[in-house]
Amino acid sequence: MFKLHDSVVLTVDLPQHALRVGDVGTVIDIPGAGVWLVDFVDGSGRLLAVELLAPAQLRPLQRDEVTVARVKAA
Repeated sequence: MFKLHDSVVLTVDLPQHALRVGDVGTVIDIPGAGVWLVDFVDGSGRLLAVELLAPAQLRPLQRDEVTVARVKAA
């Protein structure tokens, strides 16, 4: 479904990391069938979270989508 270095979009909130539906991450590893290790960074490239996620938690970033900026909640 996803390949290494694909941009993916969260379909669920991850409140433990202040990440929300629609936040964009990058697949950094595929440790097994049906799971992806995804990293999320802020605008300066600082790591916010690395999460092991399942298909229901992600979708592909589409070419015609516009990414947006938001302030991360504390």
